Amino acid sequence: MSQAVLIRRHGPVMVIINNNPAARNALSLAFYQGFMAALRQAAADGSVAAVVLTGAEGFFCAGGDLNVLIKRREMSMDARIEAIDALHQMIRAIGDCPKPVIAAVEGGAAGAGASLALASDLVVAAEDAYFAVSYLRVGLTPDGGATAFLSEFAPRQLMNEIVMFGDKIPVERLHQLGAINRLTAKGGAEAEALALGERLNQVGPAALTAAKRLVNSARINRLDQQLDAEAVAMAEAQGGAESGEGIAAFLAKRKADFTRFRG
Repeated sequence: MSQAVLIRRHGPVMVIINNNPAARNALSLAFYQGFMAALRQAAADGSVAAVVLTGAEGFFCAGGDLNVLIKRREMSMDARIEAIDALHQMIRAIGDCPKPVIAAVEGGAAGAGASLALASDLVVAAEDAYFAVSYLRVGLTPDGGATAFLSEFAPRQLMNEIVMFGDKIPVERLHQLGAINRLTAKGGAEAEALALGERLNQVGPAALTAAKRLVNSARINRLDQQLDAEAVAMAEAQGGAESGEGIAAFLAKRKADFTRFRG
């Protein structure tokens, strides 16, 4: 695995670390490739209940490396789009991963780093951290799904403020808007994210994967499409072993044990 990405295990939780602290964990092709490989590893490992994504040495991600981006001025339009698509493949990989991905944000998440955090299924942030969609300040426009993710919780006027001015957004404001699940003291984001991952280990893995898929499809499906998707998922769950254990445990007034359903 590339040193741009480090991996640790904490019980059922895989921790993926963006490891470029000299550049405030700016993104690179090596990170895209290493991160997607780590997600594939998590997907194939039945003992992994959830993934925590964080940055080395107290900073989540500064976004794109401007020293790299300036070189793209010499590339063709097609080559530039191909380079941007490498980022977008990584963003898609988060949604495609069957395991929940939890962003643990310390310091800041700027540019595509903000996109990376907002693409995650859950977000934990330290109270002194910030988000910034600051592309326009250097003559660029948002990528990495930034506008799509912002549109899920921010009205158009607020989106315009965030995108057009590029100011640092206090995480407290994003928490109030529902974009951040938990706030912690400085240095506590990873520990809280790990705690959430441990909680996800207590539910059935197949049901958890299906629920993530339904939440993601709800953003794009019409109501009738989503109802059909929910019907298929529920029918599959009703016939599965996890619901057999869960319902039996509820009726017997005991805690359900889903550990045997993990690899």
